[in-house]
Amino acid sequence: MMNKPRTGVLGWLSRLDWPLLVVVAVLAALGLYNLRSAATHSPAAFHLIQSGWFVLGLCMVVVMAVIHTRVFMRSAYVFYGAVILLLLIVAVAGTELNGSKRWLNLGVFLMQPSELLKLAVILVTARYFQDRNKESSYRLRDLVVPFALLGVGVGFVVSQPDLGTSLVIVAIFMTMVLFEGVRWESLLGLALAVMVALPFAYSFGLKDYQKARVVSFINIEADAQGQSWQVRQSIIAFGSGRVWGKGHVEGTQVQKGFVPEHENDFIAANWAEERGFMGMLFLLAVYLAFIACALNVSRKARDRFGVQIGVGVAALFFWHVVVNLGMVTGVLPVVGLTLPLMSYGGSSLLTMLAGVGLLLNVSAHRGNFH
Repeated sequence: MMNKPRTGVLGWLSRLDWPLLVVVAVLAALGLYNLRSAATHSPAAFHLIQSGWFVLGLCMVVVMAVIHTRVFMRSAYVFYGAVILLLLIVAVAGTELNGSKRWLNLGVFLMQPSELLKLAVILVTARYFQDRNKESSYRLRDLVVPFALLGVGVGFVVSQPDLGTSLVIVAIFMTMVLFEGVRWESLLGLALAVMVALPFAYSFGLKDYQKARVVSFINIEADAQGQSWQVRQSIIAFGSGRVWGKGHVEGTQVQKGFVPEHENDFIAANWAEERGFMGMLFLLAVYLAFIACALNVSRKARDRFGVQIGVGVAALFFWHVVVNLGMVTGVLPVVGLTLPLMSYGGSSLLTMLAGVGLLLNVSAHRGNFH
């Protein structure tokens, strides 16, 4: 006799992706431990503030996991519209820091709506493909609507300016589109269009400081005491960690202040200097485990919306890790992108945890979709 599937709270708990929760807990612990080291010679207790954001984020994860998946599916376009409205408000009355207008001052903290756009793009793209449910490959003209929606949101983010967030949003979207399947001639046409547009984007779309970052990436010695300083010091930190690292709070490049923004975008420099090559391998293995868990949620989902949520969140983490580690090692230009669950910052952390909440939602409701 076959056992009946569990229902109620026990059934919901049994369907949660516990390996995913374990991986997230490990990343959270590593992140707080690393921030504790980064805060040693700083007046700000990064790890304590980040702990508060984690508590808030975990509460959000629980709420998101409980809500039925179809609620997210039905409200995808509404949520996207709300995020666009927030971006419009930022453009008109946002708070400007370091030459960029990206934040809304809510009194208690600064909110960065462009982070919400990452989730909005995942939800609205998943909803679009759920509605189409097409079995054959897509042509570019089949994707006019999602491309138009993407263009509106990314246009606001580019104007802030925030090149890093813009690029990762496009990368997430294209990952989800390619997963659905696009005809090769359409891909070729898109690739040619991008190649033609790149020189114009560089000449007319980038700010002077962004062009300087590109130049310093191509020739890191061109401005060793200016634009290239941060990357040069980060590379030194990575190299000085050698195989096993210098030990907790024993790094010199970070602890002596040679690496600016070491608690944010360049947090990997602190980890690499103190944990070494083996520590970086371990961290990459944990990220790989997370992406594998996300794709496993996608594989077990009951409909296309759930499948695409899994792919989208996996892409969110994947591209953040690739771009962040690429820029802190000099492989990619510096574009200002955080390392998931490791970098200091409330908006980025809550975005990543919201992605975890979506994964748990799809996982917990995969047996109760109708």
